[in-house]
Amino acid sequence: MRGNEKELVGYRRHPFYEHNSVQTFVAYRSGKVCGRIAAIVNQGHIDRYDDRRGFFGFFECEDDEEAAHGLFEAARAWFAERGIFAMRGPANPSLNHTVGLLISGFDRPPTFMMTYNPPYYERLIENYGFRKAQDLYSYWGHVEMLPKINEKLSPISEQIVAHLGLTVRPLDRARFQADVRSFLDIYNRSLVNTWGFVPMSEAEVRQMASELRHLIVPELALAAESDGRMIGAVFGLPDYNPRIRRIDGRLFPFGFLRLLRKKSEIKKIRLISTNVLPEYQRLGVGLVLLSAMVPKAMEWGLQEAEFSWVLESNSLSRGSLEKGGAKMDKTYRVYDWNGGK
Repeated sequence: MRGNEKELVGYRRHPFYEHNSVQTFVAYRSGKVCGRIAAIVNQGHIDRYDDRRGFFGFFECEDDEEAAHGLFEAARAWFAERGIFAMRGPANPSLNHTVGLLISGFDRPPTFMMTYNPPYYERLIENYGFRKAQDLYSYWGHVEMLPKINEKLSPISEQIVAHLGLTVRPLDRARFQADVRSFLDIYNRSLVNTWGFVPMSEAEVRQMASELRHLIVPELALAAESDGRMIGAVFGLPDYNPRIRRIDGRLFPFGFLRLLRKKSEIKKIRLISTNVLPEYQRLGVGLVLLSAMVPKAMEWGLQEAEFSWVLESNSLSRGSLEKGGAKMDKTYRVYDWNGGK
């Protein structure tokens, strides 16, 4: 896990940095490290949105405004040398990885691959001059909600399946790697109109598929197909975070065994993504996938699920979750800085 972080911050080879660049900074006070930040040039964002904006990420700091502002100044100056005069973040290192600053929901531990930070980070960032660009939400659901959800969704789902001639199937263990790749291709294509989204490169898709292959549970990953073509997918990951804490992020020599053994004992999942190809997005395919996940969750014996993250501007997904009874329980914020303080 620590090795993976080194890749994401650019200290080891990672396909994200084949076309993008990063510079890291550390703040010291009296010889002691008190903060860190990464300044990231996401060339894909610049090209896609014609927006010369740098990203900051991997920000950690003591409750020390001078140190925090010194880190932002260092990032700003590095960007300015490259003709970039606006910033966005936190992104670690992009919206395809961990993103956003937790601003509400501090009483609940973070689920797998979600950020966490002390409450004072909001003050440090906003006092420098950053302002809200977009909020991201996580929704929470409990097993007790499932019968009601199933009762509500099943009849509608059955009608959609019949109307569109859909087939819903779990991830195929016999062609596991190919299915994971297909899931990620759907992800890339489904989010083209999503705020801030930059598709992963082919190399990034391969890397992500490799990282996920040990973590995805086939029983909690479903694909919707039309005429044998995958048009939508949903997958959940068990919440590995409690186990990661116990092994302190160290996979070797035996940490990976403690992380991955008896996954069925993990009773909380994070539903990372329900993605549908653009031409099918308003036809109810996402609802079909969520409905099909209900019996799978009950078979697994799940107690809790987190749906994260969902952009505040994604009214379709938010509406579907809220109609299903999911409760918004955390808010994450992405900030913009456009000069000045």
